[in-house]
Amino acid sequence: MTTTKAREVNTGGKRAMTISENGDGSATLERFFDAPRELVFRILTTPELFHEWWGPRRYTTELVEMDMRVGGKWQAKNIDPDGTEYVFRGEYLEIDPPNALTQTFEFMGMPGAISTERLTLTEQDGGTLLRVVSDYGSVEAAQAVVSSGMENGASETYDRLEEILERELANA
Repeated sequence: MTTTKAREVNTGGKRAMTISENGDGSATLERFFDAPRELVFRILTTPELFHEWWGPRRYTTELVEMDMRVGGKWQAKNIDPDGTEYVFRGEYLEIDPPNALTQTFEFMGMPGAISTERLTLTEQDGGTLLRVVSDYGSVEAAQAVVSSGMENGASETYDRLEEILERELANA
């Protein structure tokens, strides 16, 4: 496996996200949070909070479905200011609180291009390292996704997650 050098992306959060195309049809995103992994996992899997952290700020996010069980489906929409909807969906393949979550991911703007994402949360340095490895099925597909500009949206999503984590910790 040939890993490209990880690039840092920072869209205003306290920490940068790193992204790398792994050379094997997958890509990895990493972001550190100053919060316990149990809290990170809880926020990621609470339907009532999903719209607060998922997607770039310029969109309104609507959670259509979140059936948090193995075999359960999820679906979300990002809606731009003009009302255009960008629909995403998937199925949960593994749920291992508070350690890992594996799901399929499909952007309906590219139907049939389904990736598998494995999110892991690792306690590290008094906080949590979030790592998402997405398998796109081919080197070309992974390169296309990584070069598509998706990293800014992903980084902004993690900035928003960081804000919720800080709020929850302050209210604890």
